[in-house]
Amino acid sequence: MLATLQALGVIPSFDRPTVSNDNPFAENFSKALKYCPAYSRYPFKNLLAAKNWVTAFMHWYDKEHRHSAIAFVTTAERHVPDWTWNY
Repeated sequence: MLATLQALGVIPSFDRPTVSNDNPFAENFSKALKYCPAYSRYPFKNLLAAKNWVTAFMHWYDKEHRHSAIAFVTTAERHVPDWTWNY
């Protein structure tokens, strides 16, 4: 993967400055995505189908899925942002 990024001229960043714990959150999200019962076993028909599926997944993940690591509340309940949810 690193060689492909370098061949494409992408400079990889392995973490964000001053944020030491961003990787566990990304790993948890990708695991939830991968093991979601609604995840398709087949490729999406087109880019729009993929975007629509991800939008629906994000709604579920943030507003319906209860996370064990945060006292079984949803992400939206735990982290009330200053901006509104757009999906």
